[in-house]
Amino acid sequence: MRLHHTALWVTDLEKVKEYYIKHFGATSNEIYVNPITGFSSYFLTFSSGSQLEIMHRHDIADNLNDNITQYKGYIHLAFLADTPEEVDAKLKELQDAGYPILRGPRTTGDGYYEFETLDPEGNRLEVISK
Repeated sequence: MRLHHTALWVTDLEKVKEYYIKHFGATSNEIYVNPITGFSSYFLTFSSGSQLEIMHRHDIADNLNDNITQYKGYIHLAFLADTPEEVDAKLKELQDAGYPILRGPRTTGDGYYEFETLDPEGNRLEVISK
């Protein structure tokens, strides 16, 4: 059995979709809309074959946790770069685009070179290489 996808509720489908396309090379299917429930979503596919479903429905409550403090449960998505130089280049790209760098770049005790950032809606991401 394999993990098929991860899903995130978002407020602005188009903004989040364009972020992952522009900065992480995702491709997207056509939007799915259920007019009865008000649900809409995209599946974003990355070069590894991994998929992220971004979903919107007007009645989904905002997450009341702040973006910096960590809580049990979901904490981040991690994108694997081929080299530390690619990690550094992505850090600069995201920083230049105005996205915060929460931590890093650094080498972890288990040998990953990484930094942490937030997507447009405050979802925590890591960009790593090993």
